[in-house]
Amino acid sequence: MTAPKLVITDSDLSTTDVDAVVVGTIQGPEGLVLAGGAEAVDAAFDGGVLGVLVALGATGRQDEVVTLPTLGRIAAPVVVAAGLGKPAADGSVTEDQVRRASGAAARALAGKKRAVTALSALHLGPAVEGTVLGAYSFTAYKSDKGDAPVARVDLVAPAQGPVRAHRATVKASTAIAEAVTATRDLVNTPPNDLFPASFAERAAALARTEGLEVEVLDEKALRKQGFGGILGVGGGSSRPPRLVRVTYRGPKATKKVALVGKGITFDTGGISIKPAPGMDEMTSDMGGAAAVIATVVLAAKLKFPLEVTAWAPMAENMPSGTAYRPGDVLTMYGGKTVEVLNTDAEGRLILSDAIARACEEGPDYLIETSTLTGAQVVSLGKRTAGVMGTEEFRDRVAALGRAVGEQAWAMPLPEELRADLESRVADLANVAGHRFGGMLTAGIFLREFVAEGVTWAHIDVAGPSFHTGGPYGYTTKGGTGVPVRTLAAVLADIAANG
Repeated sequence: MTAPKLVITDSDLSTTDVDAVVVGTIQGPEGLVLAGGAEAVDAAFDGGVLGVLVALGATGRQDEVVTLPTLGRIAAPVVVAAGLGKPAADGSVTEDQVRRASGAAARALAGKKRAVTALSALHLGPAVEGTVLGAYSFTAYKSDKGDAPVARVDLVAPAQGPVRAHRATVKASTAIAEAVTATRDLVNTPPNDLFPASFAERAAALARTEGLEVEVLDEKALRKQGFGGILGVGGGSSRPPRLVRVTYRGPKATKKVALVGKGITFDTGGISIKPAPGMDEMTSDMGGAAAVIATVVLAAKLKFPLEVTAWAPMAENMPSGTAYRPGDVLTMYGGKTVEVLNTDAEGRLILSDAIARACEEGPDYLIETSTLTGAQVVSLGKRTAGVMGTEEFRDRVAALGRAVGEQAWAMPLPEELRADLESRVADLANVAGHRFGGMLTAGIFLREFVAEGVTWAHIDVAGPSFHTGGPYGYTTKGGTGVPVRTLAAVLADIAANG
């Protein structure tokens, strides 16, 4: 997808020659309210824009888009009114309200050449992100591509701050949004085209665009170095596994951060095979790996003063005569042994190898993300990620995720659940013997492979990384790109605050 061209403007919305003008509407306690930045448009209608919008059914609720023909009152033929939802007590709207309204508006602008938006006057960065993400579509496999995304969007500059700062915000926010869309593209690519070897090639190509260090271990190198978890999970497929390592070394780096992401390019469940309904969604089981690859590339674009290394273990979990079995014992990287009780708990096996290897490089922080457990969806729903790990850092990651509009909630790692992973033949089992606390038990399993002294967080995005319903806000159907914006926010916070 080609993202819209974004340009800062201080032009009068009523006289700008564009295909559409975007304004915000608010669901106020006394009825519909026009958001700031749209005064010139309202004046051209003699103060009557709200009355016309109400007559057209506008309420200002979140994700609402109402199109108003201008009948020559302004230069643009239509006004697109995007609902921001209910305001805070002081009448303000949040960054994510602007992000969502901008996304909904961008989707409505498909097929247009140029538009101008007043939403950027409220919160510039979120308006940029929402516009790029809302305009996203994945049409690589469609004969009829449909309407192209809006080609250009002019952004009304906020009243405060110099133009130079606004341009820097647009550049950074565009880079963040493009990292999300790169992740979406990878997640949306079907598994017959995205398998471990091809995924590794695409990851390496993305990394090399920014001149990053890339290492790809094939099945022979994995065997030589003892990555038993990755080899065990990938052994049932005719397409062997990979481990991709991408490193960015920033200017004057003061902290070292490891990012680890699950890269199961398709998950049948293996011998413990999944039910057929919904199995097609397992094309998204590599969303964590896609996110960490996109994030390390983003770190380079934003020139964070950090050393960031992304680790992406990639495998296809298939049933066959060479597949690993329930009852097998795998020797993981570093020597720990794991009894496999369920081959559908495969993500934690490949991640543990990568976590153990990443810890050898002595990171100050380790962040792992994965579509790990169905229990995450049961516990927190389809839109809220579960965050576990070192308590203070866990809370920091969850708060930063919420701040950028990616819902996240801190979850505990209760010590009593560790006993449920005891094995009669190995150091530990890959699942407990019951279904209670499955998300937390998976986190405890991963903790076993985190080196002592490493501050870490695990982000379970089994639900949030893939959207099966209709589009809303800046979220389109399919891969969402979660948690790239959370990871970016955490890296920015570490760069600023240590």
